[in-house]
Amino acid sequence: MEIIILILHIFCGAAGLVIGFGAFASKKRKGIHTLLGNIYHWLFLMLSLSAVALSLLNWERLWWFLPIALFSYAFALVGFLAAKLKWRNWLRFHLTGQAGSFIAMATAVLVVNFGSGNIFIWFLPSILGTPIIIWLARQIKAGKRPKYV
Repeated sequence: MEIIILILHIFCGAAGLVIGFGAFASKKRKGIHTLLGNIYHWLFLMLSLSAVALSLLNWERLWWFLPIALFSYAFALVGFLAAKLKWRNWLRFHLTGQAGSFIAMATAVLVVNFGSGNIFIWFLPSILGTPIIIWLARQIKAGKRPKYV
């Protein structure tokens, strides 16, 4: 059972990175962006649920999957709901939630593939992504919505 959950987890993570990048790169209108964003959200939910299951099945070794999965999904959920429910300042919440969840996913892929002992790998996606998120959020707050957002 654990191997099936692991395969699902790997698939959702890999597909989520591709789909998430596609949503980020697509024109921000209803259509392809919305479709890819919805797929990204459901992949991220499955990724998080599989991480929770893996942590519970192998608690001694993977206990840390649980808080990371929950906090990472919280980003994705905020981004998803902000767009769906059109909260006040929804675009900033959508941007920061979706981008934050993508950073979390990219971090996981880098750590698994390039070594969990390298602290630089843990911080690289945040170092690269956070300034972009801050800049875009400030542009949106100032009413200067960038053309690609």
